[in-house]
Amino acid sequence: MPLALDRAMYEGLPLLMNGRCEGLKASVHGAVMAMATVCALYNAAAWLKRRQMHSAVNAGLYAALVGWELHHVLHHIECRPVATAPVTERTQAA
Repeated sequence: MPLALDRAMYEGLPLLMNGRCEGLKASVHGAVMAMATVCALYNAAAWLKRRQMHSAVNAGLYAALVGWELHHVLHHIECRPVATAPVTERTQAA
């Protein structure tokens, strides 16, 4: 039995499209980056205090995550917004 897929399923969420909601996307990645920074600093301090190898590994992984999220934040800040057509009665009927 074939599934009835409507057009919206093919287009995806507007949030996921390039150039849309870039400020929101940058904010979410910025929040993750801030949390990863706190975790990296905590694990680095734990390693300096207790010299446990897993704390050093965690600090390194969280530091890499900070770099990864910084890359995403900068991408979303630099992304130009997409010009959208104004909604009219004709486009609403389609």
